[in-house]
Amino acid sequence: MGPSASYDEIGRTYGATRHTDPRLAASIWEGLGDARTVLNVGAGTGSYEPPDREVIALEPSEVMIAQRPSGAARVIVGSAEAIPLPDVSVDAAMAIISDHHWADRAAGLREMVRVARKRVLLLNVDPAMWNRFWLAAEYLPESVRLVLPEFRQPGAWERQLRELLGERIELIPVPVPHDCRDGFFGAFWRRPHAYLDSRVRDGISVFARLDPDEVNEGIAALRTDLDSGAWAERHSDLLDLEELDLGFRLVVAERA
Repeated sequence: MGPSASYDEIGRTYGATRHTDPRLAASIWEGLGDARTVLNVGAGTGSYEPPDREVIALEPSEVMIAQRPSGAARVIVGSAEAIPLPDVSVDAAMAIISDHHWADRAAGLREMVRVARKRVLLLNVDPAMWNRFWLAAEYLPESVRLVLPEFRQPGAWERQLRELLGERIELIPVPVPHDCRDGFFGAFWRRPHAYLDSRVRDGISVFARLDPDEVNEGIAALRTDLDSGAWAERHSDLLDLEELDLGFRLVVAERA
């Protein structure tokens, strides 16, 4: 996905709807392996920073930094494209649902490789799977333009990851729980009424990156389908699922 608006503009209520989901956290922390020092790039409010390791948070937005809880890891103000740390200065560098916001994603990944001794971790959606989520495909079809054209074909994202992070890489599916506590774009796949709440949408950057008229039209159509029962009829197969693969992948790249 391409870069978005600044979180100094869109992140003011982020902490109200975006919380650590323990199941996602477990997957991320397992991926960190034996790393004792961790750099969290695009750290935001620090939702997935492991409490039992030494963490350095890198975050460009003062608005996001202000929402970090007391006792959170120390923060360096800066961007992924120019990490203000020496080479191989941390065991692991991670970026959790944040690299699509960077102005130069390739430069940010190279910087993560530069500072990490053992491994680099990413968690995000494979862009080619964007339309796997019903909200994008059915109600916000224009949102596909947020996906950079070069990543719309299956396998394109993984090829770039291998070019930038090396061949010692694993992409691990991370399904989204039906009651996910972290209110990102796909979190409410079984709770569609949540998207009618402007407070929920305010914590999701996708809505800020789309034309307001497109968003209003899509949400109005969703409301109509929920009221009529059309959504439930069309998506009855989702209603008993505990989790769903929406294309999120935990990328673990081992350093040589």
